[in-house]
Amino acid sequence: MHQQGSFMSPLLNDVFCQCRSAETHPGVDPDWHSDPGQSEHPCEICGGSEQEHRLKVLFQVLDVNGDGGICVNDLTIGLKKLGVHRTEHELRKIVKAGDKDLDGQLDFEEFVHYLRDHEKKLRLVFKSLDKKNDGRIDSQEIMQSLRDLGVNISEEQAEKILKSMDKNGTMTIDWNEWRDYHLLHPADNIPEIILYWKHSTIFDVGESMIVPDEFTAEEKKTGMWWRHLVAGGGAGAVSRTCTAPLDRLKVLMQVHASKSNSMRIAGGFSQMIREGGVRSLWRGNGINVIKIAPESAIKFMAYEQIKRLIGLNQETLGITERLVAGSLAGAIAQSSIYPMEVLKTRLALRKTGQYSGILNCAKHILQKEGVAAFYKGYVPNMLGIIPYAGIDLAVYETLKNSWLQRYATDSADPGVFVLLACGTTSSTCGQLASYPLALVRTRMQAQATLVGGPQMTMSGLFRHIVRTEGAMGLYRGLAPNFMKVIPSVSISYVVYEYLKIALGVQSK
Repeated sequence: MHQQGSFMSPLLNDVFCQCRSAETHPGVDPDWHSDPGQSEHPCEICGGSEQEHRLKVLFQVLDVNGDGGICVNDLTIGLKKLGVHRTEHELRKIVKAGDKDLDGQLDFEEFVHYLRDHEKKLRLVFKSLDKKNDGRIDSQEIMQSLRDLGVNISEEQAEKILKSMDKNGTMTIDWNEWRDYHLLHPADNIPEIILYWKHSTIFDVGESMIVPDEFTAEEKKTGMWWRHLVAGGGAGAVSRTCTAPLDRLKVLMQVHASKSNSMRIAGGFSQMIREGGVRSLWRGNGINVIKIAPESAIKFMAYEQIKRLIGLNQETLGITERLVAGSLAGAIAQSSIYPMEVLKTRLALRKTGQYSGILNCAKHILQKEGVAAFYKGYVPNMLGIIPYAGIDLAVYETLKNSWLQRYATDSADPGVFVLLACGTTSSTCGQLASYPLALVRTRMQAQATLVGGPQMTMSGLFRHIVRTEGAMGLYRGLAPNFMKVIPSVSISYVVYEYLKIALGVQSK
């Protein structure tokens, strides 16, 4: 909740009070975002609909130079007249969100479209917070809603939030007060919407490219952030262990499958069990689990620092900023733990008795191949982060917005199944786009284990695979990779929820 002054100054209230449908004309729906064709009482001043009159008055007040368009400078001056303060960054986000023709300002049509779309989101959040469904929000409902989201505040803090929006002194917030307070905030600055739609750490399918989670100032202050990270790490460890046989099969197919040796799923499992018994299905899983903690910690810290460096100190970022900051943080984290990636591949490919453990494998690589071997496949791995993170985020945001527009009628909370579906679909699309780079990375990591095999560069390996195996050769092992996505996400979710309860992040 943003504890800033109410949007509706006495000046604007004087203009609008003649046109408030709920007050002037009982029985008329006070929502501005009425359905097209819904009857509206004509305004006594301008003869048009009350909704249209309100928006025209507001547009005229904010169009400081009277040129028919509202730019950032107009908003700055116009809002100051109304007693409202917004940062330049917030105002730029408002203009950017509504500027369809990209001329740097909002004409009346763009202004109306932005406000109606924004108000729909405000209505959803209001209904989500209104637990009693009585059209008002009190301090207990604020406390409960934030507690459900993992943010604990005192009753005194809740009352302070409530007073900042309560214009009539009732110690409750009705729809008009809620709308007026938040109206000219950028949509993604409303914590409730963002917290319902956090791209959570639970969507871990072992690819280690996910953009880090974001935490509110309250979560950082109370230490909730590290509990979320621990819960996410624990969930990742359990899900990776449960799906490790599929992950090892994927690595074997990426390295050994070819046109002449068409390894199938059933045959691959039989081959692994025949060679090393049932326990061999989990080869490489130990290091895969161990690297979760350092990678998550480095990625989180790097993400926070990058946000500060590029001047993005707000609690939540837009999709472009998240992509840039998340990709850079992922690159830093991957660079730091990349030798562990190489060890994971080598251990997954090892034959029975080849290495006695992780340290023995590391020592063997160092002695035989030198330090450079720990960074084989580094370039395709780094390149893979960008398409993965970009497509993952873009698909997630598209699915999220589509759900909000079409199906969100009573609440901004999408529910477990929608979250899982959005996360699974977006992650799968991201993996599909970056898979050829992941395959080339694994082949390069494994090259030294292939006796007498050529030591190729990234571009040389790409050309070799396409020439000898065709374009489909770049997707060897894709089937077991996708087979593990749904169980991995489902297991992660269940474990994540239980760990959050155990760590005191949320109550049952």
